[in-house]
Amino acid sequence: MPSGNAKIVSFSGIDGAGKSTQIEALRVYLQELGLSSKLYTFWDDVVVLSRFRERVSLSVFKGDRGVGSPDRPIVRRDKNVSSWYVTAFRLFLYMMDACHLCMMATAPGSEADVVIFDRYIYDELSNLQLKSRLARFYIRALLKFTPDPEIAFLLDAEPEAAYVRKPEYPLEFVRDNRENYLRLARLVGMTVVPALPIEEAKAHMLASVSKLLSGSSKQVQAEGNHSGAEDPIKSTIV
Repeated sequence: MPSGNAKIVSFSGIDGAGKSTQIEALRVYLQELGLSSKLYTFWDDVVVLSRFRERVSLSVFKGDRGVGSPDRPIVRRDKNVSSWYVTAFRLFLYMMDACHLCMMATAPGSEADVVIFDRYIYDELSNLQLKSRLARFYIRALLKFTPDPEIAFLLDAEPEAAYVRKPEYPLEFVRDNRENYLRLARLVGMTVVPALPIEEAKAHMLASVSKLLSGSSKQVQAEGNHSGAEDPIKSTIV
């Protein structure tokens, strides 16, 4: 996890929104600036007992394993199951994941300039019924002790296009899930990248990151001028 002045940037969105593409674009951009990055995958690096949870989900809900593709659609049954007892269990699991995220945030971490998350706690919270006051209360309470990214991107996408790219869940669920993400973005203050062609979405995303890094550069330069030290990243941030 990040330490010192490392910036956290997270990417969230419905399946098929293009997170992997935008994350790779960000890593290339940072490398061109001479900045290092560290990538965490939320399911593999943060979620508690992820493999056990996956096995239980497959056993109980009888969904397909793997990742869907246009030439190999699958039927997933996990986050689209919303019975009351499953939701109650989710609330407990999400709290465990948030606690683990906090532990990672306070542990000695990498020296990367930017830490990138492929999905974040927001992607779990989007599975809750955000129209419910109780769900919104739970989300606000949980996020009070969860590390906030400097930028939490929500990559918006047209459900039909996302479904074609990753045919895993029923289209109606994908539509509802997108609306939940947008409600969550308004609730917690995420940066929404509109449903645009890849290059336009990339430009939108990089503009926000550039602004963040430029602000960091100015702060470092001001501190360096105050102490008589040279700005270490002055030449890399435009």
